[in-house]
Amino acid sequence: MYAHPGVTTAPEMPVPERMCAWVLGDPGALHHTTKPTPVPRRGEVLVRIDAVAICATDLDVIAEGPPALIEGGPPFNRNFTPGHEYMGTVAALGPGVDEFAIGDRVTVEIHAGCGQCKRCRMGMYTSCLNYGLNYGDRDKGHRANGFTTDGGFADYAVNNINTLIRIDDAMSDAEATLVVTAGTSMYGLTELGGLIAGEGVAITGPGPIGLLGVAVAKALGASPVILTGTRDARLAVGRDLGADHTVNVRERDPVEAVAAITDGHGVDYVVECSGAPGAIDQAGRMVNRGGRICLAAFPHDPDLIDVAHLVRNNIYIYGIRGEGRSATHRAHAFMAQKRFDATRIHTHSFAMDELETALRYARERVEDAIKVVVHNREPAG
Repeated sequence: MYAHPGVTTAPEMPVPERMCAWVLGDPGALHHTTKPTPVPRRGEVLVRIDAVAICATDLDVIAEGPPALIEGGPPFNRNFTPGHEYMGTVAALGPGVDEFAIGDRVTVEIHAGCGQCKRCRMGMYTSCLNYGLNYGDRDKGHRANGFTTDGGFADYAVNNINTLIRIDDAMSDAEATLVVTAGTSMYGLTELGGLIAGEGVAITGPGPIGLLGVAVAKALGASPVILTGTRDARLAVGRDLGADHTVNVRERDPVEAVAAITDGHGVDYVVECSGAPGAIDQAGRMVNRGGRICLAAFPHDPDLIDVAHLVRNNIYIYGIRGEGRSATHRAHAFMAQKRFDATRIHTHSFAMDELETALRYARERVEDAIKVVVHNREPAG
């Protein structure tokens, strides 16, 4: 029976001592097994995972390792469970927790910083200076589920209370898994200035973050919102989410297109979500003088950038990691208010025991998959 000192459970939500989980062995090798159900500490809760979305970073972690860091090294063969974009139900409370109740439906942020380093005290917990130092005798309290601690491809996970957002029954499980994606888009726009009403924004790359970047920018009043990419079907989804203009870069030079749309002025902000070669340099030529660029993608190779052009034109570049500064709370507010329909990017669903197939759909973009959601429980309705 699951019973631990200081941990509160409830008869209506019994918790097993062991749970099912997917565990990463060698690179690319996941296997389904059982492991002990984790135990929440002070300031933490146990979340029963009801659904989890697959992120491109999950694919990188499973195949290559970084940015995951487990026990001071790569995640392979360390009994590690990946997956970070999940939602679920509070199943147990750690010592002293009264901010949530057992049975609450929640969606989660990925990162809980250590709370004591310089960056965490600035609210930049996704840039925690103690990233990964939560093993052995160096437990600094940092947690990044699916990267430095076990993630969501399992029955249960432990979350710090600071990473939880309570959701109501009007939001489906699948939609709730998308809050963190919208939160990443929101974080990027927050770092660029936050108040963007009436200002021009270009989003490069119609992946999940780019598409919801369009939705968030439009909800914040940006005008025009321009989306660039290579696939017409994705660009059409971007138009549904509010893009004023879309540009297929296989057919038209994106820099020239942005200039034409803005009467030669350029946009105020670019959110670069493609990670494509040359994309950052192109972004520098899309923005006007004094404009700002947010880098939200993980390019796999170094790239060439005309730095002199950036300096001459006083252009600012910001890199973001994840969904910092509580941006998920603001994104969730937009979604709860139906300011945009994030489910437009949800294309496929699978059961948790079909995870390998779900990962293949996401990795190979089978049937033009955008966001693949894995359900641990039968979705309501």
